[in-house]
Amino acid sequence: MKSVQLNNNVLRDGHQSLAATRMRTEQMLPVCEQLDNWGFGALETWGGATIDSGLRFLDEFPFDRLDALKKACPKTPHMMLLRGQNIVQYAHFPDDVVQAFIKTSADHGMNIFRIFDALNDTRNMQCAIAACKAVGAKAHGTICFTSSPVHSAAKFIAMGVELEKMGCDAIVLKDMAGLIAPMETFKIIDGLKQVLKVPVWIHTHDTAGLGASAYMSAIDAGVDAIDLSISPFANGTGQPDTMRMLAMLKGHARCPKVTEAQLNTLKDIRHYLNGVYAQLSDFTGHKNEVIDTDTLEYQVPGGMLSNFRTQLKEQKMEDQFEDVFREIPVVREALGWIPLVTPTSQIVGMQAFLNVKFGRWKQISPQAADIALGYYGRTPAAVSTEVQQLASKQAGKDPITCRPVDSSDAKHKHMDDLRKELKAKNMPSDDEHCVIHAMFPQQLEAHFKNKNKPVSVSVPVGAATTATPTSHGPVKRYALNVNGKRIEVGVEEIV
Repeated sequence: MKSVQLNNNVLRDGHQSLAATRMRTEQMLPVCEQLDNWGFGALETWGGATIDSGLRFLDEFPFDRLDALKKACPKTPHMMLLRGQNIVQYAHFPDDVVQAFIKTSADHGMNIFRIFDALNDTRNMQCAIAACKAVGAKAHGTICFTSSPVHSAAKFIAMGVELEKMGCDAIVLKDMAGLIAPMETFKIIDGLKQVLKVPVWIHTHDTAGLGASAYMSAIDAGVDAIDLSISPFANGTGQPDTMRMLAMLKGHARCPKVTEAQLNTLKDIRHYLNGVYAQLSDFTGHKNEVIDTDTLEYQVPGGMLSNFRTQLKEQKMEDQFEDVFREIPVVREALGWIPLVTPTSQIVGMQAFLNVKFGRWKQISPQAADIALGYYGRTPAAVSTEVQQLASKQAGKDPITCRPVDSSDAKHKHMDDLRKELKAKNMPSDDEHCVIHAMFPQQLEAHFKNKNKPVSVSVPVGAATTATPTSHGPVKRYALNVNGKRIEVGVEEIV
């Protein structure tokens, strides 16, 4: 029986989930050779929030990080998380920008693109999948797991079949909130393995304490690969720790053969990362490190729970935490039982807050209105007619059923437009800068102005960083003007 492949996410999801995506490239490089030589099937090194956070908070140009990590880890395939037509942002981008981003990333050494859509709308994944195939990279079609009256194992399996037909090289079951229980895991993975010819991978978090046991069930069902991390950037809202998973697999027929030297290497890496974790203490928090079974009830990513408590306190609504979170399933149902993953988890959380503060559907955020009207894509179930009508009236536009990026209301900047804008600013106008400018124009301009300024960073085990965070994680802030008063709420991104 073939051993299960172990991937490692410590250089991306590990510090995104547990340290607000604040690990610098310089802090990663000392363990790259060990990670590259260990025998992992893939290393997740880029994507998700790292591009935004690295540029916004660390003043790093994203492709410089990819170049450095690819040079430091040349042997192991690199993988990244891509939000389909959103790339690594929250808006839909035109096809030529998506294609340019993927080609440029592949040229810089990215091997595997893990492509998902927040609504599981495969139309929003199709361009990215085709772009990967065109440049010879691996396209991994990703299914966002969630639980609702309209979701079922059969539907997830059917989506896997559709993604395989679209040309995906593997199918990934992505459990972003750590909700999937062992028996459900077995049912879905076993079902996918029975009908697919391509490999099946699984990704989960240990937020509710189910991650490692879900992986065991997936392995029993024949899953080809699992995502792990390395403590202290593991467990809790992160992926299960590699050493811990190997201990659980000891004696299992599919346990990879691991030498004593490999185990010692994991210990050495952990020892080094303990120093990095201490340096990033301003961005870590106990609530992210421990099991939080509240996520089973509210079905939101774990980091969002603690951050939302803070936001409610700022609004003097801390005593209404339970009311707001009880409103989340109400909002989800009205918006077609959408999965809760970036950016939908933030949008639903914001709308639940507004429903409690002002009365149900008295104020609809622009983002929630866009979901109701189809501007994010096709929802798993029908949107409430009442809410859609209210959203249409408030937003001043009609619902759409086409792929959002094809909407006549869409105002897109194509590659030629982006190139002209950069030239007008006397900034580099190559594809690398164009695609980053498309998503993060202000941050790129700030970086360009600061690029010659020295940036100092200590390597463990020195003093903690002096940066002062505004929260425990990368935050997407939503602002509304309500009766002349500005209301702003931020909700943490965990994907």
